Amino acid sequence: MARRIKMLTSLAICAALTVVLLPFTAAGGEGAAPFDYKKALHSSLLYFEAQRSGHLPHNQRVKWRGHSGLADGLQQGVDLVGGYYDAGDNVKFGLPMAFTVTMLSWSAMEFADDIAAAGEWRHVLEAIKWGTDYFVKAHTEPYVLWAEVGDGDTDHYCWQRPEDMTTSRQAYKVDRDNPGSDLVGETAAALAAASMVFRRTNPHYAQVLLHHAEQLFEFGDKYRGKYDSSIGEAYSYYASVSGYGDEMLWAALWLHRATGKASYLDYAVDMAEEFGGTTWAITEFSWDVKYAGLQILATKVLLEGKAKAEHKATLEKYKAKAEHYLCACLNKNGDAGNVNRTAGGMLFVRQWNNMQYVTNAAFLLTVYSRYLTSAGAGQEPPVLQCPDGPAHADQLLTLARSQTDYVLGANPAGVSYLVGYGQRFPRRMHHRGASIVSHRGDGRFIGCMQGYDNWFLRKGANPNVVVGAIVGGPDHLDRFRDRRDNYMQTEACTYNTAPMVGIFAHLHTETRSSPRNIEHKKFLQD
Repeated sequence: MARRIKMLTSLAICAALTVVLLPFTAAGGEGAAPFDYKKALHSSLLYFEAQRSGHLPHNQRVKWRGHSGLADGLQQGVDLVGGYYDAGDNVKFGLPMAFTVTMLSWSAMEFADDIAAAGEWRHVLEAIKWGTDYFVKAHTEPYVLWAEVGDGDTDHYCWQRPEDMTTSRQAYKVDRDNPGSDLVGETAAALAAASMVFRRTNPHYAQVLLHHAEQLFEFGDKYRGKYDSSIGEAYSYYASVSGYGDEMLWAALWLHRATGKASYLDYAVDMAEEFGGTTWAITEFSWDVKYAGLQILATKVLLEGKAKAEHKATLEKYKAKAEHYLCACLNKNGDAGNVNRTAGGMLFVRQWNNMQYVTNAAFLLTVYSRYLTSAGAGQEPPVLQCPDGPAHADQLLTLARSQTDYVLGANPAGVSYLVGYGQRFPRRMHHRGASIVSHRGDGRFIGCMQGYDNWFLRKGANPNVVVGAIVGGPDHLDRFRDRRDNYMQTEACTYNTAPMVGIFAHLHTETRSSPRNIEHKKFLQD
């Protein structure tokens, strides 16, 4: 079914999408009431509970899910129970799971006060820890990391709830003889970033995470190779097209931020050219292609004035490439290339799960605007130098908010692509657990093909709503078709929602304090 090879070139459209376009909804626009970003934040965190694998805790809020994958790793003699299902299937893919946790942790670090003010701090910590607990278990030896449980081919042959699955739970690992520096580097980045989140509330756990992160970084650097060359089962679903250079630089910069050790920044500088950090100018940021994110992390070191003299020239090159990405999003890159936009204003990279590029862009735009503002130190903050003219921090925020509002319903179709939010949202998500009656409601076993015959082919709405999931979204003409078999548009992934946790929290704070919202609240009270 939904094979997810993410190539760097656009995929051809498989079939024309026939939809009825609804009148444009200006919600969140000028003169309209702002979106309820607090509700969006609350919803987004529920999504991660819906994607949990393993033994669910007593405080599980998504009640239609049950325990699943309780024997994961048993046949290999390791405990691999837990972690997240990446999307609408029942496989645990290590690379996108690790990226999800990295982005959740980055959200928590940058927007901690906003998340806490919205009353969601505990839930953010729980979402991160569900992933990091799994990574700690999967890192069974210094040079061994379990990369995947289940395989996409057998999993996609069946349509079953995770509580019923009868498909293979074969587990796959990378080690000295079968390296996977991209997977190992991303997992190191996730654990390093998470260690900073837990440092104040759970210092022992934070130290455990950092210990594993440093071991994994050494593993990835010492035994280099692409994980999908070692694990053929991953290639058809999460192929590492960009290679491992970006993940190793990404991990080094996160470890430098987490530890303060100069050796990690030295690594990011020394390997900058060989691994593409200062040579690749990229117009997307995703679970596979980390360059824009790591270039922004490197630029942060420069903007903070913490760089050693011998590092500044290389960090300036990182900054130039970071600005290339941001200027491309702003449509100010001239002949150097911009990110396409739909008529409705959505950034458009490619047809398959385009929302991942939208949400990640919104996050990087917001974060970089904060870095620029902080670098001003009470004076006029520096500006982004684009080929088509300078851009100020507030312009980055404006674009980030427009993309967020598009997700929530300010689009030509008038659809919220955040499931469960608003009056109109996708009702037929490509999601096994959601599309079949809840295991708690009907405990009768549903077989492999029975799920296809009785549930996948149904025309009606899913019996369970995956609140907080962000689906793949519309095409280049802002068209969206809400069908279960339209997995390019109706399948959601954890890494679509993860960056929005911080953005929703930030916009909730901004909206509460804006004069327009204060006037709106007064009007409602009067």
